[in-house]
Amino acid sequence: MITEKDLVEAIAECQGQRNPNASTCIKLAAYYTILQNLKGEDRQSKEVMMMPSYSYDPAPSYESDSEFGQIASRNDPNDVLKVVDELMETLRIMQPRLYDAFIRKLTAI
Repeated sequence: MITEKDLVEAIAECQGQRNPNASTCIKLAAYYTILQNLKGEDRQSKEVMMMPSYSYDPAPSYESDSEFGQIASRNDPNDVLKVVDELMETLRIMQPRLYDAFIRKLTAI
């Protein structure tokens, strides 16, 4: 049987991950749901009350009038980053000063 302590530890482990992915988020949601059901709606403890709330709002989108912005917004962000990464590697070799300036600007965001 899963105990309340086990769930709180599992939640802490998920929240401590540096690069959470979709699987981590799904586990976290399941742990919160199970924990709330264990406690009952009227007996929420301090730990549950202190847990962050999550939004179902869609992720913010980047809107642009440029050709690149319009095409990029229609594609998966990971796929776009792969193509941009290839471009940046070429830029690093052919135009190192421009590449360095871009990296400085990106780091400052």
